[in-house]
Amino acid sequence: MELQQYLRILRDYWRSILASLFVCIAVAAGVTLLQTPTYSTSASVFITVESGGTAGELSQGANYAERQVNSFINVTTSELVLQPVIDQLGLSETPRQLAKALAVSSPANTSVIKIAATETSPEQAALIANTVASQLVQAVGDLAPPGPDGTGLVSATVIDNAPVPVSAVSPRATTNLALGALLGLLLGFGQAVLRSMLDTRIRTTADIEQVTDAPVLATIGHRETETGGAAGVSEQQWATAEAYRRLRTNVGFVGLGGQRRSSIVITSSLGSEGKTETVVNLARVLAKAGSTVLLIDADLRRPQLAARMGIDSDLGLSDVLTGRGPMYDFVIQAAPNLTVLPAGTIPPNPSELLGSDAMAHLLTAVEEHYDYVLFDTPPLLPVTDAAVLSAKAGGAIVIARSGVVRRPQLEGSLELLEAGDVTLFGLVLNDVPMTLRSHYYSTYYNPAHRQGEEKPAKPARAAAPKRRRELSPS
Repeated sequence: MELQQYLRILRDYWRSILASLFVCIAVAAGVTLLQTPTYSTSASVFITVESGGTAGELSQGANYAERQVNSFINVTTSELVLQPVIDQLGLSETPRQLAKALAVSSPANTSVIKIAATETSPEQAALIANTVASQLVQAVGDLAPPGPDGTGLVSATVIDNAPVPVSAVSPRATTNLALGALLGLLLGFGQAVLRSMLDTRIRTTADIEQVTDAPVLATIGHRETETGGAAGVSEQQWATAEAYRRLRTNVGFVGLGGQRRSSIVITSSLGSEGKTETVVNLARVLAKAGSTVLLIDADLRRPQLAARMGIDSDLGLSDVLTGRGPMYDFVIQAAPNLTVLPAGTIPPNPSELLGSDAMAHLLTAVEEHYDYVLFDTPPLLPVTDAAVLSAKAGGAIVIARSGVVRRPQLEGSLELLEAGDVTLFGLVLNDVPMTLRSHYYSTYYNPAHRQGEEKPAKPARAAAPKRRRELSPS
């Protein structure tokens, strides 16, 4: 992954990352509070070996002392030493249980035995360490071999008594919380990366670029405030208007490399991706720019175009294709330069009608009469209507709604178009969240920063759109 991808993961999943962090810290704090504090303190015993005055005797004595120290480390945790300690202090433990509370060691190259005791009571820890040290001194005297004069060759002396500890050695709250925070960050970022890898939803143009080389003609977003609420109406309209102007500009360039046809099918992979809204707004901005536009509702299963524009939908495309009348009897003038042909009567065979010779003849006629012929069609994956019509039209534009359509679904849609030898003009990424933090939008889409420029007029709904004769009967 690149740094940009990691940053995007942080942006998309920062809530779950913080939740994992707080949960792990809370668990670490809970475990720390539930643990019983323990205290540790240690006493030191020095082992002395009697030796001669020559260098050789001193060397032998030092080696002997080192061996004796290692031996008495083991003696310290034996029953010989610990049972008297238990009896003296009145402990209920066995020597083996008491040995587990002791840590006996010797610093390298020294004759010092360090006896550390760990208990839940600081006074008890000091008492046990000191008692064990005293008992070890006595055991050394009992076990040391006698010298020529009858005195022991090895003796032990307590050089440091165990003090009463003032702070617990466990739990270590700071360490536990730090480990909890580290674990929380690792788990949080790990689950975020995993969710990102498993989440195949199309969210950005980078996701689309992983699926196809076709251009993204426009990114249409909905703006949100920094608190997550919807932006103001005027700001929303301004940003959306700019996005559709960009789409209009890019649509004007598509197909210029070959024979230019004016018919364009607007479709999507799934339902509810905003294709009807997109085609309506595209038709409006094209008409406002002076182009003559025919908007046809080719969704003969669930038509929505007429309801969206507030026009009559009793008769339309299906009636033209079945020969119930010429097209000029059914088209509606919705705005200057914008003519609409509703879906009409819902037929039992939509795919056959859209792939018929009558549809091909209608396409030929309207492409000669209008600068742009836009079709609103059903989604590609559920039915074949859009693929059939796209094969007859000049090309197709696919709408991909951010956070809804997944990569495999978009790939399947584009494969259907490719199998039908359809010209794919490009894609439109719809409904992309855009916050007020965006420098681009705050600078260029905010009307307050566009003083002196023409502001988009609020769309006015036609009071009573009238039908008009657009084509001569044939």
